[in-house]
Amino acid sequence: MTAPTSADLALASQIPVFSGLPPKALQVLLAQARVINLRPNSTLFTQGEPATAFFIIVEGWIKLYRVTPAGDEAVLNVFGKGQSFAEAVTFTARNYPAMASAVTQTRIIMIPVDHVTECIRKMPEIAIAMIASTSQHLHLMAGRIEQLTAQSGTQRVADFLISLTPCVRGPCTIELPYDKSLIAGRLGLKPESLSRVFAKLRSVGIDVRASDVVVNDIATLRGLVASERIRPRNHFNFAPSGPRRPADNAIVLD
Repeated sequence: MTAPTSADLALASQIPVFSGLPPKALQVLLAQARVINLRPNSTLFTQGEPATAFFIIVEGWIKLYRVTPAGDEAVLNVFGKGQSFAEAVTFTARNYPAMASAVTQTRIIMIPVDHVTECIRKMPEIAIAMIASTSQHLHLMAGRIEQLTAQSGTQRVADFLISLTPCVRGPCTIELPYDKSLIAGRLGLKPESLSRVFAKLRSVGIDVRASDVVVNDIATLRGLVASERIRPRNHFNFAPSGPRRPADNAIVLD
């Protein structure tokens, strides 16, 4: 572990959990921050391990997952640069409820739980910020559950690709941030189901080439999120939700 650089601290100061904190409180809170560099597939913490810190990602990706009784991985989330996680353990000081491991070469700021607890005793405004961040994570998790239950596989893939690009319209090339098996796990799909979705997307001008996705028009992805049934030649069926009979020659991307 090493001391964070000024760039590390600047990024940490911008995360939602610290928004609104006065500079003095932020300086005290980050006083004991340390940096960890992880290689791909390195474990950050294990399920059931005593919780000792919460984390901020400076570079790279972290996978948060649980191991089922059958030994399978259930991906809960994947966090990237500028995101924090495990804040809730600051209040419980118990055990990590899941496992975390590096997906890529990753640089992380670690803030010890004991230090955060001491800061909260002296500056209650820190507790308010931590609670707000925990609430935000709960809302994101609720949104993820809604996505898994209410969206088709195609909609989930389209939504994910949109989240990776700032493009609003026109053609774009999207770089996949990590391997397709993890993308499938994050989206609640089996790898073979993700492959089928990618294959069918070619009919509407969305082509997956290794780790890049070439999109003829980003509006196509937005259309897919709104309507799970598409026709060849970019003809969309945007009928209201509810029981529908597939139109003739329609491709059901589910």
